[in-house]
Amino acid sequence: MNRTHFEKELEELHYDVLKMGSLVEEAIANAIASLVNHDTELAQKVIDDDDRIDKMEVEIDNKCAKIIVTQQPIAKDLRIVLTGLKIVTDLERMADHAVDIAKTTLRIAHQKYIKPLIDIPRMAEIVREMVKMSLDSYVRQDLELARAIGEKDDIVDALYKQVFRELLTYMMEDPRNIDQATQFLFVARYLERIADHATNICEWVIYLDTGEHIDLN
Repeated sequence: MNRTHFEKELEELHYDVLKMGSLVEEAIANAIASLVNHDTELAQKVIDDDDRIDKMEVEIDNKCAKIIVTQQPIAKDLRIVLTGLKIVTDLERMADHAVDIAKTTLRIAHQKYIKPLIDIPRMAEIVREMVKMSLDSYVRQDLELARAIGEKDDIVDALYKQVFRELLTYMMEDPRNIDQATQFLFVARYLERIADHATNICEWVIYLDTGEHIDLN
């Protein structure tokens, strides 16, 4: 294995993963903004831009496969490449959930909301922080940062339960609220799933360094 060439390919892999991660962060932010502001144009942009993220996943997968075939890395070097493959899978699924949120906007944007959106944007902000933390921990191979994500995941889980209880109350008070409240519950669930994928990335970062799988949830 040509070490210099291998390290150059790894640098490119890190750059590509970060670029894809940045697009995913933007998709999450735009999806939530579209929901809060009843902005169907922005929601459609999230949906349309998802093709670019899907293409990036394929390109990174191909690069990783090429590295494995041509460089034949072993031990930690192999784990670095395999971790890159796993991370882009999680990122692509995050982007899919951002699209799900955007589609929710298209379904209910014409309606007057049954309540101000407070906790859902708070969840989204923490989730975006988690995505950034997970990617930073990958690039820096920072195990302490990777392990710290569990605390933020707990906050997201608590907010989800709070949103669930509140929306359930709205549904019980007036059956006419059921359809819209259900849509908001889906959004909260999508955000919780994005947080889980960010946590998955941190688990892969720890695997990269130690070779061990641990559960951070």
